[in-house]
Amino acid sequence: MMKKILLNLFEHKTLSAQEAKEVLLQIGSGVYNEHEIASFITVFLMRRITIQELEGFREALLELAVKIDFDGIPTMDIVGTGGDGKNTFNISTLACFIVAGAGHKVTKHGNYGASSVSGASNVMEQLGYTFKNDSDTLKKELDAANICFLHAPFFHLALKHVGPIRRNLRVITFFNMLGPIVNPANPAYRILGVYNLEMARMYNYVLQKTNDAYTIVHGLDGYDEISLTGETKLVTNSGESILSPEELGGMVVHPHEISGGNSVEDAAKIFQDIISGNGTPAQNAVVQANAAVALMATGAYVDYSTAYAAAKESLVGGKALQSLHKLISLQ
Repeated sequence: MMKKILLNLFEHKTLSAQEAKEVLLQIGSGVYNEHEIASFITVFLMRRITIQELEGFREALLELAVKIDFDGIPTMDIVGTGGDGKNTFNISTLACFIVAGAGHKVTKHGNYGASSVSGASNVMEQLGYTFKNDSDTLKKELDAANICFLHAPFFHLALKHVGPIRRNLRVITFFNMLGPIVNPANPAYRILGVYNLEMARMYNYVLQKTNDAYTIVHGLDGYDEISLTGETKLVTNSGESILSPEELGGMVVHPHEISGGNSVEDAAKIFQDIISGNGTPAQNAVVQANAAVALMATGAYVDYSTAYAAAKESLVGGKALQSLHKLISLQ
């Protein structure tokens, strides 16, 4: 079966959504060996994934994922694809705690860093969080701290055959594109950071078919988040806009001001400094801007300035830190 698929792909043919779904379901079932899987992944390093393939892969992963139930509570996720090569600090994860501190439920989906020193899972682990996939325990965290963390490998167990291959390849694969759109909690509000406009277009197409409120974020200078180093393109259910750093965060930031450091320990220290109220003006502005865009997606704020003020109050007023302390105390 894989031989036929590979021969077709080598002839520059593409997969239908159903074919893509079937292949990934079979990979998840252990049908193929590591050499076949590596060959399959390599095809998509040599050409772009199509929208139909992305949809099929997404359906398969969601079907295979460990199911969790939060009693219909609408939740938020803020997540980047990674792959921008910018090695920023953990902006999305900090923004999640700010949103939680502002009173909204967050089911943060993340993994170890693929292209950065420290991914969301690296920093959460360093802060003392224990990964789990038990609905009841995660629901208690969500109730008490307004946030829980979903470590992707604990929910996408079918990818255990793929993980070692991805790590050995040490390059960005199409699985990085899938991560932000396969949150098993099925959040009602999604903020997705992408590092190029082609990915923004594809996510927009896929997410238009869902009932989720979403905002796709792209820094026009190549960041997969609001970096305030340049203009940011926002794509939502209702349209597109391009906003300046001044409009989003009140200032322009230089790339070196949002560096993530050289180790997981560096990243965790930066994270703790910022959430404890000891961030630099640039660091604070960036995380508040990302959180403000997320808060706007909930529809609970009359305008962006109100949402930004709520994000600032959560960070500066210590509410985000309280959410973190509560979450870690439950481990």
